[in-house]
Amino acid sequence: MSTTGVFRRITLGIAFAGLVAGGAWAQDPTPQQQDVQQDKKDIRSDKKDLNRDRADRNADQRDINKDNRDIRSDKKDIRQDNRDIRSDKQDVRQDNRDIRTDKRDLNKDRTDRNADQRDINKDKRALARDDAKYGANSSQAQADRNDLHQDRVDRNKDQRDINKDKRDLSKDRTDRNKDVRDMNRDRADRNADAKDLHNDKKDVKADRKDRNKDQKDINKDKKDLHKDRAGLRRDRHPK
Repeated sequence: MSTTGVFRRITLGIAFAGLVAGGAWAQDPTPQQQDVQQDKKDIRSDKKDLNRDRADRNADQRDINKDNRDIRSDKKDIRQDNRDIRSDKQDVRQDNRDIRTDKRDLNKDRTDRNADQRDINKDKRALARDDAKYGANSSQAQADRNDLHQDRVDRNKDQRDINKDKRDLSKDRTDRNKDVRDMNRDRADRNADAKDLHNDKKDVKADRKDRNKDQKDINKDKKDLHKDRAGLRRDRHPK
């Protein structure tokens, strides 16, 4: 056998041994390599947790911002509702004053109408008496007829005033009832807005609690990530 053949066989043997050793190393990593791989896995997990907690924290902050906007809107609605209620109360008070005025006017016109009717009845009796005593064409009878005519004119005018007072009274009562319904509706709106405000305050409190918890989780994830990175450096460069 030549020297060249022997050298080739030795070289092939060394190469084969290297391949076997390399395969054994790939199949059975050393404890140091296992620690490095575990550290990398922990770091990837920490980054995922950190990103997830940041996303949760940001979502909670958006919820808090929305709740704060809702609270400002609810407070604005409540202020407007209170203004509407005060306005409705003023309208109702004015309607009640108008109703009282209408009632006084109606009673006064009824009194005047009744007085006119008594005058008419009196004039009728006087006319009948003067017709019988002095004759239908006498001056006394003519004066009685004039008085009777004027009393009827006054009575009819008072009756028209009564009818107008009744219409005014009915209209004012309708307005008052509408204003009362408006006031009740505004109160219901105010109560609903107050309930919304209460719920929004509860929501912002819960969202802040969640946000603070997520921030604590973020701080913990950062510590874990820092710790795992330090462990990776130690495992890569053992003393």
